[in-house]
Amino acid sequence: MRILITNDDGIHAPGLEVCAEIARALSDDVWIVAPEYDQSGVSHSLSLNDPLRLRQIEERRFAVKGTPTDCVIMGVRKILNGKGPDLVLSGVNRGRNVAEDVTYSGTIAGAMEGTILGVPSLALSQSYSGDTRHDLHWNTALRFAPDIIRRVLAEGLPHDVFVNVNFPDCVPDAVKGVAITAQGKRDQELLYIDSRKDGRGNPYHWIGFVRRERPPAARGTDISALADNWVAVTPLRFDMTDEPFMTRLAALFT
Repeated sequence: MRILITNDDGIHAPGLEVCAEIARALSDDVWIVAPEYDQSGVSHSLSLNDPLRLRQIEERRFAVKGTPTDCVIMGVRKILNGKGPDLVLSGVNRGRNVAEDVTYSGTIAGAMEGTILGVPSLALSQSYSGDTRHDLHWNTALRFAPDIIRRVLAEGLPHDVFVNVNFPDCVPDAVKGVAITAQGKRDQELLYIDSRKDGRGNPYHWIGFVRRERPPAARGTDISALADNWVAVTPLRFDMTDEPFMTRLAALFT
């Protein structure tokens, strides 16, 4: 089995090495094509107005000056030149990708692009908190990811569906198990604009997140599972058509 790995944290991210170790537990034919720089939050963006610079770092390891989407396309269409891959793994992201994160995440986009290109794909993310911000529980992803991937591949992924896997912020022995979850929803009042001034008095701004106690998430969601130390496995699809409302709209125009 030929595995293509990408991420959005960049070619030097520790989570990329974790993902490579996970992949090597499944196969010895592992290829890495990751962004030259951190691309967190770029979503499914595609570079159309800038050239893609490809740099080979070592055998089967490449950096692309572009987005995770660019990396997957470059890996499938150029580097592997149509000879696979059989699986795309995107991650392991530094931080969870749940709820509305999936619309912003470059990690999710890597798996989405793999799916668009007809390759079974999974996105992998490791949660952390303020206490573990600089010392993530990477071993949790390492322990649970290979078995989850094997089971998903054995079952087979439906057309246009990929799997989002989030590992809880705890040591492996504290994980309660694997939960199949729905995409959750977060309180968007957590987002705010942090306005500042530079040394010359000119204004600039950061998008920030309010750090406060959050209400319990709905049961059965990715957020709830992680809060209770379960690995959250969420099947996602990129057909975002709302069929019930589509039917109502159709009735308005007939």
